[in-house]
Amino acid sequence: MIMKKLLATSLCYLLFSVTILSAQSMKQPPFLKKGDTVAIVAPAGIIKSNRSYVFQAAENYLKSLGLHVSVGKNVLKQGGHFAGSDEERCADFQTALDDPSIKAIWCARGGYGSVRILDMLDYTKFKKHPKWIIGYSDITAFHNQMNVLGYQSLHAMMCTSLESDATQIKETKSTFEKAIFGQELTYSIPSNSHNYHGNATGQLVGGNLSLLVSMLGSKTALDTSGKIVFIEEIGEYKYSIDRMMQSLKRAGFFDNCKGIVFGDITRIKNNPTKFGKIIYELLLDVVTEYNVPILFDFPAGHEPDNRALFLGRNVELKVNDQKSTLKFL
Repeated sequence: MIMKKLLATSLCYLLFSVTILSAQSMKQPPFLKKGDTVAIVAPAGIIKSNRSYVFQAAENYLKSLGLHVSVGKNVLKQGGHFAGSDEERCADFQTALDDPSIKAIWCARGGYGSVRILDMLDYTKFKKHPKWIIGYSDITAFHNQMNVLGYQSLHAMMCTSLESDATQIKETKSTFEKAIFGQELTYSIPSNSHNYHGNATGQLVGGNLSLLVSMLGSKTALDTSGKIVFIEEIGEYKYSIDRMMQSLKRAGFFDNCKGIVFGDITRIKNNPTKFGKIIYELLLDVVTEYNVPILFDFPAGHEPDNRALFLGRNVELKVNDQKSTLKFL
């Protein structure tokens, strides 16, 4: 009798675990194969120099991988800060979303502007033929949208990344290629002394800090409960980073998360009044109380070494003394 009860309890726990895991699983667009078509669009800021060269280099790169390329008709336009008007940028993105022959949408660059067209887009046809949305920085707006809709997306290099020295983006390109073609992604990196050790499994969500804060209170705000949060940022003052992190904290962003991964937080601006803490201490002031594994210095963000990350997919995070691992499940 006791054995039957134990078996029944174990079965219930297993079913509960499977239910929770399924609830957290996002739909996965089909991985690419040779002969597939990738659309290149510019949904945010204008490419500041060598525009024709950047798009040609991106097209040549994709073709070298055996892929076909469709370039948005408005990518070379300019509307002040933006790569064309809101309507033009939206039109290119909508065309790529709607076309069932397009298997991935690769963003040329970030900057600012994605949020201006986010609510103008119709995802009806995308849901029938889902595809990978690829980019980082300002493209976090689209990653949030995909997560709310229930789809995985890819935090990875953009067209402008190809302007960097080839030796500096070796891992960036390698992991980009592994990701789009569906190969395994497992990362092992040296541990930072400021890390908080521990293990966690959950869906990876997040992106650029400024964008995550700008989504708060909107219909594309992330639900981070039971998930592992990834954050990166560039070119901010320490007080600004602290203010944004405090804003996330006050909004309950970290309350029920299972782990935190900090990517590159670099090119921090110098403030005349010293903040008084290094960036690790500043971030720990906000998140230490949550008692979850915390990993610093993951190579993803605005630096040349920008490893690909599947957002919306379950990962296993292990933060240890010598090396820490992030494994996509």
